[in-house]
Amino acid sequence: MALRFLSVVAVLLAVGYYWMFWSAPSKITELVGKEYDYIVVGSGSAGSVVANRLSEDRNNKVLLLEAGGEENANPFTDIPLLAPFMQLTKEDWHYVTEPQKHACKGLKNERSFWPRGKALGGTSNLNYMAYVRGSRHDYDEWAANGCDGWSYDEVLPYFLKSEDNRNTEYAKTKYHNTTGPLTVSNTVSAPVKAHIMKAAEELGYRIIDVNAETQLGYSELQSVVRNGVRWSTAKAFLRPAMGRENLHVVINAHVTKVLFNSKKETIGVELVKDGTLQTVKVAKEVVVSAGAIGSPQLLLLSGIGPKKQLEKFNIPVIADLPVGENLQDHLMTDIAVYSLQEPISLTPSKASSLPTALQYNIFGSGYLTSTGLLEGISFHRSSIIKQELLYPDIQLHYFESMLGADPEELLHERANYDHEVYKAMHGDMVEQEGITILPGIVRPKSRGTIRLRSTNPFEHPEIDPHYLEHPDDVKTFIEAVRIGIGFANSEAMKKIGAKLTDRALPQCSQHQLWTDEYIECYVRHITLTIYHPAGTCKMGASGDPTSVVDSKLRVKGVRGLRVADASIMHNVVAGNTNAPSIMIGEKAADLIRGIKTVKPVKS
Repeated sequence: MALRFLSVVAVLLAVGYYWMFWSAPSKITELVGKEYDYIVVGSGSAGSVVANRLSEDRNNKVLLLEAGGEENANPFTDIPLLAPFMQLTKEDWHYVTEPQKHACKGLKNERSFWPRGKALGGTSNLNYMAYVRGSRHDYDEWAANGCDGWSYDEVLPYFLKSEDNRNTEYAKTKYHNTTGPLTVSNTVSAPVKAHIMKAAEELGYRIIDVNAETQLGYSELQSVVRNGVRWSTAKAFLRPAMGRENLHVVINAHVTKVLFNSKKETIGVELVKDGTLQTVKVAKEVVVSAGAIGSPQLLLLSGIGPKKQLEKFNIPVIADLPVGENLQDHLMTDIAVYSLQEPISLTPSKASSLPTALQYNIFGSGYLTSTGLLEGISFHRSSIIKQELLYPDIQLHYFESMLGADPEELLHERANYDHEVYKAMHGDMVEQEGITILPGIVRPKSRGTIRLRSTNPFEHPEIDPHYLEHPDDVKTFIEAVRIGIGFANSEAMKKIGAKLTDRALPQCSQHQLWTDEYIECYVRHITLTIYHPAGTCKMGASGDPTSVVDSKLRVKGVRGLRVADASIMHNVVAGNTNAPSIMIGEKAADLIRGIKTVKPVKS
């Protein structure tokens, strides 16, 4: 009872801090104009950037349309530790995948929840705030496959343009900048963090800056947090620009269709706001930044997509393109959970204590600044990757708390675990000291699809990621798990009494614990998304029949329409996708304006 009382006090104090200091005044456009130079659909990680940069030119009249509301309507939005609470709220689209044939056997109905942001700032309000750019080899691979202008050397300046890195050591290198609007910082974590880093070093993993020369090794988390507050793209890019007379930001406006004339020129959009269907004209271009699910759905409803699918729904075909194909996502599993003898991790009682709340309110520091318990990441290369290549295909996320320690079973609900499966693996662990290492794969070979379920723009599309359909994904996953459970062998972990939980998943009891067969069975049951869908409006060369947009992000076969978000990724980058999406928004704005606002980075 006392703990619950303190929990309530902590939350109330944290919310008070938020509203006093960080709830920005609103400047929302209530009445939509009849015509604009540019219309941006979606105010997420890329769309907020595009709207900001296009409206820098006072001669451009820009309209930004967001289907959700204001991000500051939810007082939990900007408190980093409360990231899990943002899922399954009205700021989330509540997407759910189709039942999976090869994975998710331990989730309810074999489906995965896919949280996506539905508010100003999009998914940058829901994510765990990790700032990871991906491997340089990802972008060089894009360029080698016809995405001219997207090599690592060419996109690095756009990462730098956005960045305001508060780490003084990182800021001294050519890989970082301190003058951009997007604050990147290293958050203070529980004491266990230092022990995890020592264990990684002991096991032979380099301690690195994950956004610098190499991505292979262990890195302290870099996160988009400023002074203890989540620094979403709404805060970094959108709100500073909302005072401009030439930028209109409209919320609760669901775009249902992009409109074309007989010459296949984009002439505007159709949208529903306050229950009323409206049409807005565009003089120059429409930029679709609705994300890897929303962007393909909108294009399909507008007549751009596979001819057979469009004809199935009697949608007139404007351009026969592979929209919704090439869906990719990163995966992780929860197998590497460690209990600790030392009281150095983050438990629910510590997080919800009165001292924690006061520290956050007074100093903007402490446990509430922890980015959803995530404190570090590491990248590795599996045996699938050729030895002469430095591509990472494995990523581990390190959490400073034990899965199962939460008495409310918050993560159980958010990940859609089958109740009995969760209880078998993580039950009876409330308030225990521990850490969780989530091993995963970040260069998946399985490819999924986004398909229309109907012509109703308010009905979610069919999302089928085809998880673990390719056998190499399973092989890589097994190697990732072995890295995660290998931390048990380090002296650094033994010194703090770390013990790998040895509970066996009942559905895999026919296999001996920790054999390849057991691990394969396990990952096919507890298959968890890392929340990085991408690739559904694939970028490629003009003659590439598998691509939807060209290297300038122009949708093929029509004029005046571009896509700018994670859906254009030729292949999903090896790492968290928020920073790359912001970079895509920065580069897209230059491509649209026909200017170059960055310079090459000197060697």
